[in-house]
Amino acid sequence: MSRAPIPLLEPREGIPPVIADADALAGVTAAFAGGSGPVAVDAERASGYRYGQRAYLVQLRREGAGTALIDPVACPDLSGLGAALADAEWVLHAATQDLPCLRDIGMVPARIFDTELAGRLAGFPRVGLGAMVENVLGFVLEKGHSAVDWSTRPLPEPWLRYAALDVELLVDLRDALEKELDRQGKLEWARQEFDAIASAPPAEPRKDPWRRTSGMHKVRRRRQLAVVRELWQARDRIAQRRDVSPGKVLGDAAIVEAALALPPNAHALAALNGFGRVNRRQLEQWQMSVDRARALSESQLPQPGQPVTGPPPPRAWADKDPAAAARLTAARAGVTALAERLNMPQENLITPDTVRRVCWQPPETVDAESVSAALAGHGARPWQVEQVTPVLVAALSGEGA
Repeated sequence: MSRAPIPLLEPREGIPPVIADADALAGVTAAFAGGSGPVAVDAERASGYRYGQRAYLVQLRREGAGTALIDPVACPDLSGLGAALADAEWVLHAATQDLPCLRDIGMVPARIFDTELAGRLAGFPRVGLGAMVENVLGFVLEKGHSAVDWSTRPLPEPWLRYAALDVELLVDLRDALEKELDRQGKLEWARQEFDAIASAPPAEPRKDPWRRTSGMHKVRRRRQLAVVRELWQARDRIAQRRDVSPGKVLGDAAIVEAALALPPNAHALAALNGFGRVNRRQLEQWQMSVDRARALSESQLPQPGQPVTGPPPPRAWADKDPAAAARLTAARAGVTALAERLNMPQENLITPDTVRRVCWQPPETVDAESVSAALAGHGARPWQVEQVTPVLVAALSGEGA
């Protein structure tokens, strides 16, 4: 009978003071440089409250240095701390979420261990930090403050306790997961995944981000698309200037409703959901955006869809290329079966986009060498190439899974 999980209520050394000036930061930097072993790293953002994804608190823990809570608003340049930890392995949970905001303040790891990704590769059904700490280490973390406004100053003590506890057991979790991955023969796979994350360049700004407005599937006509674009861009400028989340300025649903209605004046706009409580001056600003879209020439209107660089949507394959559709069906079945045997999510075994691209445009000669080269060309890691190549060779050859 397994023992009940133990609530983790307080950091081992108590809640450390928040580092908010150069002298205190220099002391922390020296302490962490003198520590040993991996360093646990976490960051808290104010998603849904502030514009962008900047960090509003950075938490670290390392053997010999204890835990540090750093205010990156008061200390916006942490490159000295990052340099002091350059030789250490950084342990993060869901690293791709935190690395962009850490990079913005000068903290860029050379080596990482991602405990969420490790959990996925090891086959854990729930990979949130709380679930992992409970299932692997037997402790319960309080997760009540994950979605609060971390730009609040001063930060309340319960929030700081929560933040410190987030890194309290991260290195312990890392050590346990390393053993489990090694037991399953997946440790080298995980290392390749971690290296790929650490070495990935910063993401390029998304082209036409307004196209990701929620509810866009309802917007069909080019003039309506132009209204979405104009309102989205106006909202983004206002949100950036006020440093608030765009959704707090104007909701996506209101933007889509205005696009569908194409209101001729502010009175008509005010009758739409999402605009009824807007003051007169703001209402006129939004109507100006609608009017700009209404005044565009046909050649200035956005195209219905973004240019597609890869294969068409799979639902269209049967009509466009029945042989490719058959290859994809066989490949998907083979990948699903292999992922189940390896006890990991399919998307961590190989990305669905990679499978689609290889099936749509397979190598001229279907053999292990050419399929391996195609997978590698699409960014698959060596371990993925080794595992998936036999499945795709069979699918592309018409031999089934």
